[in-house]
Amino acid sequence: MTQNHTMREIAFREALREAMSEEMRRDPNVFLMGEEVAEYNGAYKVSQGMLDEFGAKRVIDTPIAELGFAGIGVGAAANGLRPIIEFMTFNFSLVAIDQVINSAAKMMSMSGGQYSVPIVFRGPTGNAGMLSSQHSQNFENWFANTPGLKVVVPSNPYDAKGLLKSSIRDNDPVIFMESELMYGNKGEVPEEEYLIPLGKAHVKKEGKDLTIVSFGKMLCDNPQTGGVVMPAVAELEKQGISVEVIDLRTVRPIDYETVINSVKKTNRLVIVEESWPLASISSEIAYNVQRFAFDYLDAPIRRVNSMDLPLPYAPTLIEAILPSTKRIIEASNSVLYR
Repeated sequence: MTQNHTMREIAFREALREAMSEEMRRDPNVFLMGEEVAEYNGAYKVSQGMLDEFGAKRVIDTPIAELGFAGIGVGAAANGLRPIIEFMTFNFSLVAIDQVINSAAKMMSMSGGQYSVPIVFRGPTGNAGMLSSQHSQNFENWFANTPGLKVVVPSNPYDAKGLLKSSIRDNDPVIFMESELMYGNKGEVPEEEYLIPLGKAHVKKEGKDLTIVSFGKMLCDNPQTGGVVMPAVAELEKQGISVEVIDLRTVRPIDYETVINSVKKTNRLVIVEESWPLASISSEIAYNVQRFAFDYLDAPIRRVNSMDLPLPYAPTLIEAILPSTKRIIEASNSVLYR
């Protein structure tokens, strides 16, 4: 946490709004574009009041045409502007994925460094309750698998603001993934300006017996909005197990150094990720830990992911498929041979 700052408690959506508004005041090249971001004040009220302050040339409502407005954003970024493109959900980004993967991510290398694409694609990721398969997917690992992109997944309002400001200032395209369930979550955020560097994990809690690595909604402090890691940690602590918790913050680049240093201390690792297990962020972390810290491991690495299925509509099935506090506790006890 930033030192010597005046703290106040605000909602996740307010932290995002402050980040965008501060950067738009600072730099006239920054603008926001997406469905319902202007007249409706944002589908999730993240951009509330921004149209009144910045006007219709900088807070721009679009048709339901992700491919079109993502492409406009990429072209604007290549010509010196700094767009923030809001997807109502990253499930809809699939309509625009050609612009993200084949244009934004590759423009710098294909132009031999002549063009940079300083653009932020942001919006909700993951499940948000009973919305069924097409509106409940996690694509963090998809985008993180693309050279040229940076991928940010904050877990709290403080990180959301500091990371979004850094993302807007970054000269590379950034995928900034939020959670629909977390927009109302409150947390302490400084009144003064601050930035959080991309690519640096946060040791959320220190411990000595076990490392748990996660990111995004899984690590939020509110179990009612998807936070499953910290309740599991609290239960494990009651059992006398000292848990170190690492919040990745960004999943491209991944801060392997912080993870590996923690495993060298605790000798055990559990990775919690909302996405499906195959070719996931947790797979990549597990590979790198066994590659660079194999001799320090006292047990096989365990992963807690969603089941390898499309997310159903029924709440009982959702509960069975998603990572849960119970499954995290079971995985933790497994690596401790308890």
